[in-house]
Amino acid sequence: MHGTQTRQYEDVLQLQTAQQRLDKVLASIRDITRRVGREPHNIRLIGASKAQPAAAIRELAALGIRDFGENFVQEALQKQRALADLDLIWHFIGRIQSNKTRDIAKHFAWVHSVDRIKIAHHLSHHRPADQGPLNICLQVNIQQEPSKAGLSLQSLEEVAQAASALPGIKLRGLMAIPQPSDDLIAQRRPFAKLRMLLEQLNSQGLRLDTLSMGMTTDMDAAILEGATMIRIGTALFGPRRRAPTV
Repeated sequence: MHGTQTRQYEDVLQLQTAQQRLDKVLASIRDITRRVGREPHNIRLIGASKAQPAAAIRELAALGIRDFGENFVQEALQKQRALADLDLIWHFIGRIQSNKTRDIAKHFAWVHSVDRIKIAHHLSHHRPADQGPLNICLQVNIQQEPSKAGLSLQSLEEVAQAASALPGIKLRGLMAIPQPSDDLIAQRRPFAKLRMLLEQLNSQGLRLDTLSMGMTTDMDAAILEGATMIRIGTALFGPRRRAPTV
């Protein structure tokens, strides 16, 4: 969406209830999966809750959403403490700093943004044994953008094989954040490429089952290309708050 369209879209979302926003997202998932013969329940909906207050997460949890994705460790830990009475599944979906891996390994069930084997080693080392393996996805720089995080296409196989052998973590799949586009065909291309990369890795002996791809503006394209997890922020929560609040 362009600037004016985005503002109009956010204005509409701001006026809707959490139930209305969720219903619209779920309807979109049903419509798109029907087009390609997929089942809606095979799409895992993650509420991307960066900069949203704990109260907004609690509201969506009351409507049946259990998976929430956070980008910043300290913000996430505050929300986890505020929502400790709820049975939620926490996903780390932001850029990972080495000095944050201990907290990430201890307090999350999924990490979508592993972009270096060093990070995988740290998560493996810090994962408490009594919590079972930490599910991870490797983030791929699918369009090879110099300024974007993610593994290069050339290094993906080597890192995937190495990460799959580490204790304490379980390599589940791949994640990518393509360049924004308003064109559905253009949106589908990088997602199709990520799907093919996962298929190639599986042909080499890995057993990956997760494609974490698609956000508010490109979820339709991601589902059409096989996404199993979509990370939805604005469409579920409405416009993002100016600053993180609990």
